[in-house]
Amino acid sequence: MKTQIREMLAQYASLPSAAGLDGDADLYAAGMSSHGSVQLMLALEDTFDVEFPDNLLNRKSFSTIAIIEQTVNQLVAGKEAA
Repeated sequence: MKTQIREMLAQYASLPSAAGLDGDADLYAAGMSSHGSVQLMLALEDTFDVEFPDNLLNRKSFSTIAIIEQTVNQLVAGKEAA
């Protein structure tokens, strides 16, 4: 999943440097914009067939690759449990 997230960051969040970033690196400090995070969220929802609830629509939820992966995994697990 990390590879997919990195590819999506490059494609949808205009962050080509994502491939070389540490999983805990701050994506906003690396150049991701708020608009890019929204584009990324929409791509994640489409790719993983999940929906981000309102309480996760914040800067922290998209701040690092590790947090994004953890959040998507939780959303997928919640969907499968339902």
